Amino acid sequence: MKLTKVFKAYSGLPRGIYILFFVRVINSMGSFVFPLLTLFLTDKLGLSAKEAGLFVSLSSLSYIPGGLLGGKLSDIIGRKKVMIIFQSLAALLFLPCAFLGKSMIIPWLLILAGVSTGAVQPANSAMVADLTDSSNRKAAFSLLYLGINIGFSIGPILAGFLYKNYFALTFIGNAVAILINIILVSIFVDETKPSTGDLEEVSEEERAEEGSVISVLLKKPTVVIFALLSSVYSFAYSQGNFGTPLQFTEIFGDRAPELMGGIYFTNGIIVVTMTTLIVHLTRRNKPLFNIAISGVFFAVGFGMNFFIKAYPLYIMATIVWTVGEILNATNSGVYIADHAPSSHRGRFNSVLNIITNGGSAIGPVIMGGYIENLGVRYVWPLVFSVTMLSAILIYILHLREVKKHNIVQSMNK
Repeated sequence: MKLTKVFKAYSGLPRGIYILFFVRVINSMGSFVFPLLTLFLTDKLGLSAKEAGLFVSLSSLSYIPGGLLGGKLSDIIGRKKVMIIFQSLAALLFLPCAFLGKSMIIPWLLILAGVSTGAVQPANSAMVADLTDSSNRKAAFSLLYLGINIGFSIGPILAGFLYKNYFALTFIGNAVAILINIILVSIFVDETKPSTGDLEEVSEEERAEEGSVISVLLKKPTVVIFALLSSVYSFAYSQGNFGTPLQFTEIFGDRAPELMGGIYFTNGIIVVTMTTLIVHLTRRNKPLFNIAISGVFFAVGFGMNFFIKAYPLYIMATIVWTVGEILNATNSGVYIADHAPSSHRGRFNSVLNIITNGGSAIGPVIMGGYIENLGVRYVWPLVFSVTMLSAILIYILHLREVKKHNIVQSMNK
């Protein structure tokens, strides 16, 4: 298999996609704070697993009001303005944290930063959908996901080394990365909000709709069911950032922050080196089929944590669930974009992302008490069971969509 053939899918994309690629690289490279949030709350601030779980869940839940606001505004005032306004607010909220020491004000500022960051996401996703169509959408989402993980392969490991004595610099680094992104978007990215004429030049599934986002979603029940099942995946993934650090602290003690940096580094490297190949190999599969397969990799990868204690085996488990992450991340956005009405892209993305990320929001607060009662090791059988069940149900959705498509095709002959 020639490498030029594998990478060819990334050629010829709109300029805005390439700029957003660099934006995501920089943003992820400077994302020092949230990957180590659990350790910061338990180690630096002395919170229990249950208390830390509450703050981590609040941080995740903060994306809900932000996402709803950002989605609505991006359909009204435009994607670019929303991205600039709310990224600026996030940077202003990160900076004071660098000078507050071990103050309990910091978690609350981070929750507010989560609101601002949450507002940016639906505008960003809507912009990608605006810039692409069904012929290049999977390549665009794949490239942007690759950009995120090029940054994440570097950022968290730097944060791990800074954690012990220079934790304040992680807040400053986050703010600087956001400011660079604001400059890039301001100068090089055009507004993409569709005009009235553009709304007519789309596929049947993307045709403009009248009414509220809720009324539109009710017309697309399969998409809502998909989002609910995907929330189980996000619940599983959240335990990689919550359950795994606690398990590492239990097994490896003071080495936990550094070793967690290695886990994030492995995750990022696998994504960077394998995403293009995996996307190429699965390019002919329907998005829902790939997403169902991703759940199997999630279940097996996280389920392994129940049985292992040696660090090299955690690296192996990380490789397994990272394959699941690649399949899920490069297909979920495509599936949502393919079914989002062009008139409601911002709101559609915000509501569906709130649903799909619901698992990551409630996961830590639920599992904080679960861990205190049963121990962190018993997180993983639960994660395996619910994730495998969701994968099976998503595969059933895939079969239903294929059947529906075949019926429509036969009627049109």
